Amino acid sequence: MSWNIFKHFSSNAPKKTVISKEEENEFSREVTKIEALDDATKRLYKDLKKSMEAMATLSKHQCRIGHNLAASPVLNTEEELKSLELISTSVGQIEELTHKLNSQTTKVMVEPMKKFTLIFPSIYLVLKKREQCLQEYTRCQVKVEKYEDKERTGQNIAKLTTAKKGLEAAKESFDKFNNELMKELPEFFEGRLDYFQPCFEALIKAQIQYYTQCFKIYAELAPELEYRETVISDEDFEEQIQQKMSDIRALSIVIDD
Repeated sequence: MSWNIFKHFSSNAPKKTVISKEEENEFSREVTKIEALDDATKRLYKDLKKSMEAMATLSKHQCRIGHNLAASPVLNTEEELKSLELISTSVGQIEELTHKLNSQTTKVMVEPMKKFTLIFPSIYLVLKKREQCLQEYTRCQVKVEKYEDKERTGQNIAKLTTAKKGLEAAKESFDKFNNELMKELPEFFEGRLDYFQPCFEALIKAQIQYYTQCFKIYAELAPELEYRETVISDEDFEEQIQQKMSDIRALSIVIDD
């Protein structure tokens, strides 16, 4: 639900307006900011959920690769077994850290953001009420002007008096909603800063802790693996792979495609 839904009320309202163009533009600007905040909050909420799902999926597959390598004949030799076990253990630790990060993200960002989005429907209901009050206010004004233009008979004067009372009540109702909204809409919009800033700070701290611990795990793992001391360029690595593949294809049991 958004403010745009309520614009259809204007099509049924009298063309005449009882408030200035400047007042209506000022109100529209505040509503536009609320719409943008609502949309941004929903998109950020969805992106956070997708990010958590992606991290969980990546961690799951990393862990599965480690376990599968340890159990498969690809590298599972007595010589490589220790390295595979170390890799599998490290990947398992990363999986635990990822689960912890996602839990913290849910607590410090996803849940607060979900609660925040639940506020907007109530705001839109008040906006709808304000629009209805404005239409009623305009109709009452039109009715008063109609009887003011009529002949000053006793019946018309009585109707004019009634219409003026209705106009006064409609104006009071509209002013109440309009004044409240013009005060509270900016307060709500500015309040987002105090609400979300602690959430973002907590999320960043959780991510820093996660990546620091991941780096530590891999840093401790690296010396245990038999890496070459010399750095191999991409071209040399590709050449080695091609040579090994050529050696394999040269075996008599391999049939060329």
